Amino acid sequence: MKRKRVVILGATGSIGESALKVARDIPERMEIVGVAANSNAEKLAAAANETRAPFLCLVDETKIEILRRALAYKPRIFSGEAGLREIACLADVDMVLVAIVGTGGLRPALAAIKAGKDLAVASKEILVMAGEIVMREAGDKNVNVLPVDSEHNAIFQCLESGRSLGAPKHRGAPTFQSSEVRRIILTASGGPFREKPRKDFDSITPEQALKHPTWNMGPKITIDSATLFNKGLETIEAHWLFGVEMDRVEVVIHPQSIVHSMVEFADGSTLAQLSYSNMCFPIQYAVTWPDRVPNTLPPLDFSKLSKLEFFPPRYSDFPALNIARRAGAIGGTLPAVMNAANEIAVAAFLDRRVRFPDIWQIVEEVMNRHTPVAHPDLDAILEADQWARAEARKCVKALKG
Repeated sequence: MKRKRVVILGATGSIGESALKVARDIPERMEIVGVAANSNAEKLAAAANETRAPFLCLVDETKIEILRRALAYKPRIFSGEAGLREIACLADVDMVLVAIVGTGGLRPALAAIKAGKDLAVASKEILVMAGEIVMREAGDKNVNVLPVDSEHNAIFQCLESGRSLGAPKHRGAPTFQSSEVRRIILTASGGPFREKPRKDFDSITPEQALKHPTWNMGPKITIDSATLFNKGLETIEAHWLFGVEMDRVEVVIHPQSIVHSMVEFADGSTLAQLSYSNMCFPIQYAVTWPDRVPNTLPPLDFSKLSKLEFFPPRYSDFPALNIARRAGAIGGTLPAVMNAANEIAVAAFLDRRVRFPDIWQIVEEVMNRHTPVAHPDLDAILEADQWARAEARKCVKALKG
């Protein structure tokens, strides 16, 4: 069994920390050869000192000396946005785990694909913004695009299990015939406000929204989980990863977060993937696929599971789901516009400059102002991203004023 050499982009975030745990758990299958972070020099140094990764990247060039002083050895250090692309393309790398929050992972992800590296995708924005480009490039380069999001990793496992052992490998394209799948069902915890009346949404504080009932995540994705924008983004991600139409990707609320997603096949059979809520599970499967290897993670004890509940989402109270579905169905540059506007709106909410419901109202307003470009190239996507950010800032200013 081959030991996979992995670079982690976003090593100091929650996904990066989980990936480091996986590497500790299965050292015979996973070697960390590179770690990268945006600005947290001290935390990056700690990850580097533990793994002794030969390659590091710190995007914030003003903190390079802080990083050097904190290191107990002398690795090669890259810096800046260009450094992310360089570390993702090194000859000593088999897989790049992209766990950068927001849009910053797009260029290094594409660079990694062009260099022939397998991609483990935790940054859903990559596929939301540029899924058409990413999957096309992956297919052209014959590289694997493996999902790390717990829901999409679950779908991937269900689809793999629904095929024979002789099925073709996942090389930038689905391993199944789309006609075999009736629908993909993404599960959502419902976030901290799944039972909160809509009339109380205006008084929701950032502190309340940051208390996720199941997962321990960074602030941006935690707010997205509270608005259900995260699940909306995931419907678009599933569309590109698995090649199914948006109207065959559905969402169901599952408060226990034990069933991570389901696939209903054309014959009426449904396969589901279950495990405790721990990101180490999907990260390990992405790294070791197509193999399954033992680890120290706790298996499910079904005798202690009192119930598994499933409810339809409250679409009228959480409009983000339908906003994202609209963006994904229209496609082109609209998903990138939605994603960028959401990032600005979430940041404004965390800074107490807008209310909780203003998040999706800002996003919808910016989308309504945009004329989508079909089948955009990367430059058009990035231009739409910047335009949407500027428009969203105008909306924030107008609301604040």
